[in-house]
Amino acid sequence: MTTTLDKLPLSAFFVLTVAIVLAAIEFGFRGGRYRHQRYNDEKEGPVGAMVAATLGLLAFILAFTFGLAASRYDARRTVVVDEANTIGTTYLRAGLLPDERAARIRPLLRDYVDARLEAARTGNLLAVQRRSDELQHALWTEAELVGQQYPESIVAGLFIQALNETIDIHATRLFAVQQGRIPVVLWLALLVVTVLTMAGVGYFCGMSRSRRTPEVLLMALAYSAILLLVADLDRPLEGLVRVSQQAMIDVRAMMDDIP
Repeated sequence: MTTTLDKLPLSAFFVLTVAIVLAAIEFGFRGGRYRHQRYNDEKEGPVGAMVAATLGLLAFILAFTFGLAASRYDARRTVVVDEANTIGTTYLRAGLLPDERAARIRPLLRDYVDARLEAARTGNLLAVQRRSDELQHALWTEAELVGQQYPESIVAGLFIQALNETIDIHATRLFAVQQGRIPVVLWLALLVVTVLTMAGVGYFCGMSRSRRTPEVLLMALAYSAILLLVADLDRPLEGLVRVSQQAMIDVRAMMDDIP
């Protein structure tokens, strides 16, 4: 279901949200008008209190969802910096190995960083994931040869440790991108509460004999804009709110500066 939601562009997501909100308000408005014409003895006070309560509930769920999306965006940003630091450490420690080993390992690390940047640029995770796995396998094969050739070397042990952390943090970053998303059940709950709340607002307006006002459209646009921001934060590979790859770019530049 998350994949299905991701197939919907953010612009279409915004338009669909506006349409749902306006349709719910209009449905509630007509129900309120009909109710008032048939049973004009219904009091507005209790209905207004219930509408206020549902608006508060909607605000709570929206704030919770926004906080969850923001925290996971911050986690993705942190793991990029951590991965850049780990790869940089591995590259520097590779320079302590014998020349023939460093000459084979360092180009692989440069290609590995290029693959990570390519994933962020194109969003083609499947192809880049295969390339990353190939490079990890090649790097670990070199690490095994280093360990077998220099079993007592402290330098070799430090390099293998750094490379192991690089491979581990790759899995952490992949999990943050693919699995660290807002649960679909939370999106469904937000949709249900939104429809019920907006229908209640329209019902109250219809029962109180209010006319349709432009403020209804403004409310729909404002609410949809907030939901659009939440959806943007929840999508790591598209939208305007993207995690900066500057840390990885700096590491790649450092690799070019070191022969």
